[in-house]
Amino acid sequence: MQYVTIKDIARALNVSVATVSRAFNDKYDIKKETRELILEKARELGYKPNPIARKLLQKHSYNVGVIVPEFINSFFPEVIIGIQQVFLEKGYQVIIMQSNESAETELENLISMENNMVEGLLISLSKDTRNMDYLEQLNRDRFPVVLFNRVNETLPVSKVVFNDYKWALFATEHLIEQGYKKIFHLSAPRCLTLSKNRINGFKKALEKHRLPCSEAQIIETGILIEDGERVMEQLISSGNVPEAIFATNDPCALGAMKALKKHGYKIPGDIGIVGFSNSKMTEIVEPSLTSVAQPTTEMGKIAARLLLEQITGTGNADPKTILMEGSLIVRNSSIREKQS
Repeated sequence: MQYVTIKDIARALNVSVATVSRAFNDKYDIKKETRELILEKARELGYKPNPIARKLLQKHSYNVGVIVPEFINSFFPEVIIGIQQVFLEKGYQVIIMQSNESAETELENLISMENNMVEGLLISLSKDTRNMDYLEQLNRDRFPVVLFNRVNETLPVSKVVFNDYKWALFATEHLIEQGYKKIFHLSAPRCLTLSKNRINGFKKALEKHRLPCSEAQIIETGILIEDGERVMEQLISSGNVPEAIFATNDPCALGAMKALKKHGYKIPGDIGIVGFSNSKMTEIVEPSLTSVAQPTTEMGKIAARLLLEQITGTGNADPKTILMEGSLIVRNSSIREKQS
């Protein structure tokens, strides 16, 4: 493809490159008639400005980076929608990469983002991430970074998180109020801060209602449908089936439901189930799944605005943590018929 340059326009009109440049930048020292003539010739020749050259001239890339652990579940795509809405309105390009739950790949993503001259980063950490050295160095270099959803508490950067403790407590209490007593929690990897908070919320609900809670009732499961299905198959084969399940997310809950249906268990008659995230699948599955709704798109918007404040130098530069709230959407999977 042949690109038209300002030199081509200058040559066609027999004027200087500087004159063409002044016309494009609407400088005061160029006649209106000359400017209109140059713009018309540019349209005629099919000229388009070089965005890379313009960014270099302005010393801004107008690129921001987003690194997420996975795209399999709907949570992160919904957050990214909110991020893009904020940055696209401001003329920024959003570069998105995923770590595939690998700390090594996450580091490669970080280096790649720097090489692409992003002006800031939004990151949700992988389940394997332990070493914060690279991010700590970025922070010392005053490079704008915001963590969201999966965060490291010790890193002194702005964070946007969900109130996992509170809503795990509420979700478990809902099952207790329905009359379920032997309740298990299928957790995400325990190394994640959000997992710890959901486990603590689960424990607190049982303690509050004076129900037994042993470590055997908390099973580190995973975040995928096959994880929930695998663990529930193990519980069924061992004869240790709970009365109710509070799952760390909707896919895990759906996997458990799949295994239970396969073995003839009735939901919620034999076992009640609650998920987390309120994905679109919750209304499609039969029975419909009770779940904690998270403001995913709004989380993306808030994280993007925090990063934008750092990039543009507006607002308070001190790190802040935004704690977001949700709601419990009660559906058929957990509503137990009252005994007469």
